[in-house]
Amino acid sequence: MNATDYLNYIVNEIHRTIVATVDDDGLPVTAAIDMMDSDANGLYFLTAKGKNFYDRLKKRQFLALTAMKGEDTMSSVAVSIRGKVRELGSDKIPELFEKNPYMCEIYPTKASMQALTVFQIYKGSGEWFDLSKKPIERDTFTFGQAEKKAEGYFITNACIGCKKCVAVCPQNCINQNKIPFVIEQEHCLHCGNCMSVCPSGAVERRQ
Repeated sequence: MNATDYLNYIVNEIHRTIVATVDDDGLPVTAAIDMMDSDANGLYFLTAKGKNFYDRLKKRQFLALTAMKGEDTMSSVAVSIRGKVRELGSDKIPELFEKNPYMCEIYPTKASMQALTVFQIYKGSGEWFDLSKKPIERDTFTFGQAEKKAEGYFITNACIGCKKCVAVCPQNCINQNKIPFVIEQEHCLHCGNCMSVCPSGAVERRQ
């Protein structure tokens, strides 16, 4: 899947997300926020202008969120986003209400809807993590022209092929076809076992 597919999945398959912002003391604050629409330009959601959440968005212009789906841990899919946000105002509210008709029960009149404003997450990076598959499935993506960076654990040319990393990998995701060995990033748990046992210091963590 590409970035647009992942954003659509958040809106259509999960919808409710847990969003983290930062308060004036530099401490994290979470809130449950519905992602109401998506397109190639990002994610869209509503909030009331009288909320502390609104104030934090305006001051920081950044958030992080996680959306999860699944009956239990081993059937779960999680999509996480870190990105920049901007206020779009009220023009898109009728469209969001049409796509999310339950909002009419919360804000039933045009007068009450005046409290609302639309925000867009317009630039950011994300991670897809699917525990329902064996081995696990992981992917990273960016949108809004955000720079994509290689994250996780990588084996360098210092590898001696001793296979100690292979023995401790919980997902058996280290390809041994050639030296240096290669970690299959799409299945890696990022547990760090490989780096902790490597006698030659061949495993590096990139952030």
